[in-house]
Amino acid sequence: MKVALITGITGQDGSYLAEFLLDKGYKVHGMVRRSSTETFERIAHVKDRVTLHQADLLDQLSLINLVKKVKPGEIYNLAAMSFVPTSWTQPVLTGEFTALGVTRMLETIRLVNPAIRFYQASSSEMYGKVREVPQNEKTPFHPRSPYGVAKVYGHYITVNYRESYGIFSCSGILFNHESPRRGKEFVTRKITDAVARIKMGLAAELRLGNLDAERDWGFAGDYVRAMWLMLQQDKPDDYVVGTGKAHSVGQFVQKAFAAAGLDWRKHVVTDKAFIRPAEVDSLVADASKARKTLRWRPAVDFDALVEMMVAADMDRLRKGQ
Repeated sequence: MKVALITGITGQDGSYLAEFLLDKGYKVHGMVRRSSTETFERIAHVKDRVTLHQADLLDQLSLINLVKKVKPGEIYNLAAMSFVPTSWTQPVLTGEFTALGVTRMLETIRLVNPAIRFYQASSSEMYGKVREVPQNEKTPFHPRSPYGVAKVYGHYITVNYRESYGIFSCSGILFNHESPRRGKEFVTRKITDAVARIKMGLAAELRLGNLDAERDWGFAGDYVRAMWLMLQQDKPDDYVVGTGKAHSVGQFVQKAFAAAGLDWRKHVVTDKAFIRPAEVDSLVADASKARKTLRWRPAVDFDALVEMMVAADMDRLRKGQ
């Protein structure tokens, strides 16, 4: 039986990846941080089929002891300080988790078992002030947030350990991917949750920042398949993963309100408080390498994604959750 270790297993991507690997017959282990408030909501339905361990990307020894105990063949590093706005208020901690945390995990692999295959969750936020549209694996990075800067470090240290030590380490440069399990602090889920509340008469307005910012949005359940495919190849490499289609925040808003039979113009208010200090205007993936080499393609399109998220939030509110 194949054994995989997932950091960030309680997050959106971690929960979908755990499901995917369990369906593939893996023994799945998850790394969680010690916390006074445990948040296992996203993995509640598979919690009895995975083994959870306490360790921390800030603590090298805990990682070494964990990898020695679990003996994984594959490690998926999805843990990070992942909410971009928070990276401006906690830039140092963001660097510790999102940049140096990757180094600690790679060092652990080098010291314990260099044959372990490693996946690093890179991000389209690394492109930031984009030099070209669409963006591929060779597009220069120009991050526009502490989070993006930290992700660039994590990306290049993954490349460095591959080239320096021969470790099978891959980075997936994933463009925005959403789902009903997305945190409510992220703009897509903020929108669909507000739509459901307005429809139910529990709210009247939605306050947002830049409606013109464009993103390449896909379904998280599709993207974890690409992560796994990267670690099944003969040679390690880095891949851009996205749909190749851009939509603005405004378009997401219109589609979400329409899905609930509402007129967005009656409820949406633009608020400067939600404007980023440095905006990333247009992120669009050129995922041709992933399509050709990994034979990966997204199964859920933009319209279906938005409708799925609105329906899930409506259902959640009906159940009083």
